[in-house]
Amino acid sequence: MKKYLAELVGTFFLVLFGCGTAVIAGDKVGILGIAFAFGFGLIAAAYGIGPISGCHINPAVSIGVFVAGRMSLKDMFGYWIGQFAGGTLAAWVLSLIVSGVAGGYDIALKGLGQDGWGAGYQGGYNITSAILFEFVATLIFVIVILGSTQKIAPSGFAGMAIGITLVVIHIFGIHITGVSVNPARSFGPALLVGGTALSQLWLFLLVPSIAGAVGGLLFRTKALAAE
Repeated sequence: MKKYLAELVGTFFLVLFGCGTAVIAGDKVGILGIAFAFGFGLIAAAYGIGPISGCHINPAVSIGVFVAGRMSLKDMFGYWIGQFAGGTLAAWVLSLIVSGVAGGYDIALKGLGQDGWGAGYQGGYNITSAILFEFVATLIFVIVILGSTQKIAPSGFAGMAIGITLVVIHIFGIHITGVSVNPARSFGPALLVGGTALSQLWLFLLVPSIAGAVGGLLFRTKALAAE
């Protein structure tokens, strides 16, 4: 249970810092600021809860770790529960914070940093671009995570490598989908915002999960494993 609680706390860090920056300060810090908020939020979680759970804070990562043969099916489901709960709790706390702004805050109109695609969302990229970006970006992310946490990899640096990778992914992809690469990150905001965000949620649950499994397979088959 301690591992699952750690995953809840870590996912809460990531979603609150990342989505919170996008919603409250996005117009001031821009894409770079939002990207660093997500990356630094992950780094904070990695060193805060990493010794307990490994700091997956992402169902797609947990799928990759499971497929790679590094965790049990029971733990994967336990991690998922913690991750989705943490992401949803963070979105709820963020909704309470933004509701205190002078003049009020319309969540349905202004959102909570939810992911999406199509006309009216960010750069207006179509569903094909969204699927391709989320698959490739998640695959790269999971490869970095599994590669930097191998036994032969230098110890103590994985959190930095993973966080920097997430920053780069956000710089590249915020205008495409808002960047999910993490079903739990997408779930909480979409659940509270509803509407189009909720109807498009399937892509951010499915595509990163498939990419995570492919990444895990590359290490399970020793195609990328150094150990």
